[in-house]
Amino acid sequence: METKEVKVDKNLIGYCGLYCGACRSFLKGKCAGCHENVKATWCQVRRCNMEHNYASCADCQITTPSECKKFNNFISKLMGILFNSDRATCIQAIKEKGYEGYAIDMAAAKRMTLKRK
Repeated sequence: METKEVKVDKNLIGYCGLYCGACRSFLKGKCAGCHENVKATWCQVRRCNMEHNYASCADCQITTPSECKKFNNFISKLMGILFNSDRATCIQAIKEKGYEGYAIDMAAAKRMTLKRK
């Protein structure tokens, strides 16, 4: 199976701030990415963003990731542990750099997430 190259694409930023463009599953063609993955109906973060027509949690005007129960649900916390991911920091980076700037940084670093400290 051929592996895709990590490319800059703001549309590959997941609703929770992960950069699908650098994810191994995406690069191997096993996943379409967060926005295109119709099988991810289990994801509360994805569902909430779709309901509000947000590109990611960075667009939310209601709450912050640290206060959001959907962002911090059990499965999300488990994924954060498995990937050593600080998704709240990812969302903050999107707010600071914009979607394009974040995609540029993550693609250049070939990272799916910003790591927890």
